Amino acid sequence: MPTPRDPSTPPVEQELLDQAIEWARAAGDLTLRWFNHPELDVDHKHDGSPVTEADRAAEALLRELITTAHPEDSIRGEEHDDVVGRSDRTWVIDPIDGTKAFSRGVGTYSNLLFAADAHGPAVGVVNLPALGETVAAGRGLGCFTNGVSCTVSDTTDLRGAYLSCTSFDDWTGDRLGRLLQAGVEVRTWGDAYGYALVASGRIDAMCDPALAWWDIAPLLVIVPEAGGRITSWTGGDAATPNIDHPEYEFSAVATNGRLHDSLLGLLAD
Repeated sequence: MPTPRDPSTPPVEQELLDQAIEWARAAGDLTLRWFNHPELDVDHKHDGSPVTEADRAAEALLRELITTAHPEDSIRGEEHDDVVGRSDRTWVIDPIDGTKAFSRGVGTYSNLLFAADAHGPAVGVVNLPALGETVAAGRGLGCFTNGVSCTVSDTTDLRGAYLSCTSFDDWTGDRLGRLLQAGVEVRTWGDAYGYALVASGRIDAMCDPALAWWDIAPLLVIVPEAGGRITSWTGGDAATPNIDHPEYEFSAVATNGRLHDSLLGLLAD
């Protein structure tokens, strides 16, 4: 079943959601200057993950926009140091989710923006600039694709259900075999794009065995507001670190809710 929202938790302000969408789109427009550019330089961070000038520029822009509008807020981001503010709101930035896709000219990369306040997760945005699509949600406001309300699929049978994953590097043959035997259609529409597809009802499930906080944070708003369910790989709280890794501490399984428990059983080691 979908994850219920605590009715005592107040909805977030519509203005804050609108701002987040506007800012994420501005960052996305900025990244398009480098997208498919023949002279794009790709560096590698200490963990081996790629980073580009576009990543750094997009995060710098988002930080500037947030600080101008909400100077007391805290900010965390993938590419720059944390800013500790004095308000009860924290923003989390992933300037380019799917840098590998971005650096190869694949349009499924996204800009991620999240805000949490005193009541918990408040706003989540997955902006897909190369596809001209934004999936965003605000606590108590619902989930929207380009401003139109969207919901998860109504699929109830694993046979024929579509599951995506960013990669299968850490998968065992037994796990994949169980999914195929159950009739699950396995695809690789990865990174945050896959979760946007779940929230908008175009696929039924998306999973990743290891994620950083900025990868998963927006999904904590988007998936439940679309009527779906998101947990860790083992069925626990997706917002709680559950992986023994210094940076990729989280895992995620996001579904339409109806398939969730059955799918967790197939994904188990």
